[in-house]
Amino acid sequence: MTTLTTQRARDFRGTHTEGRSPEELRELVSHVGAELELAPAEDIVEWAVATFGSRFAITSSMADAVLADVASRVAPGIDVIFLDTGYHFAETLGTADAVGATVDVRLITVTPTQSVAEQDAAYGPDLHRRDPDMCCALRKVRPLAEALTAYDAWATGLRRAETHHRILAPVVGWDARKGKVKVSPLARWTDEDVERYVVEHGVLVNPLVYDGFPSIGCAPCTRRVAPGDDPRSGRWAGTSKTECGIHS
Repeated sequence: MTTLTTQRARDFRGTHTEGRSPEELRELVSHVGAELELAPAEDIVEWAVATFGSRFAITSSMADAVLADVASRVAPGIDVIFLDTGYHFAETLGTADAVGATVDVRLITVTPTQSVAEQDAAYGPDLHRRDPDMCCALRKVRPLAEALTAYDAWATGLRRAETHHRILAPVVGWDARKGKVKVSPLARWTDEDVERYVVEHGVLVNPLVYDGFPSIGCAPCTRRVAPGDDPRSGRWAGTSKTECGIHS
């Protein structure tokens, strides 16, 4: 652990953020964001846990368990939120089950208000083809926002190397849409950093990653990617859409 971040964690240890206004949380971010920019992922998680306690959660798409593994080493039993959209590959659901069974976290599975059948009845079948933004809003964005109401801060596995839309993503920032602190401990990690961590720690990886799916979303909207192509090109292929809306 770096001296700066460990000291910062000590300064905030035991701090209760419940009841703090969005302005106070945003002010908190402005003081620590730059300090944590070059810190190791473990230090960033340590700061968040020390600062927010039980009002801090990890989110995971279950492409791998890297962030969950990092967080569990710092804070065993930490909350990990997984969005079960109703459209996931069986391999993604299996990875989530395996993470819940083998990683020292509390896996919280969140589902949309409507089942796929209920959504089809309300909006017509195959909404993901006709209006993918609406489908993502109903099955991802809104359920996550509701799940995060019990937290002041949330962590994501977002990395700057993934898309040009994420290249300026801060390690610790303010999510104005959700009114919460957004923590991205892996923001500076390269693909090689991820691969190295997976090998060194024996981390669970969704088997689809080894079957031509370097970026995994819902099954109807994700296809295999040819070697050498943009890893994100398999998401919403044939459209201009590149993000589900959670990070935009």
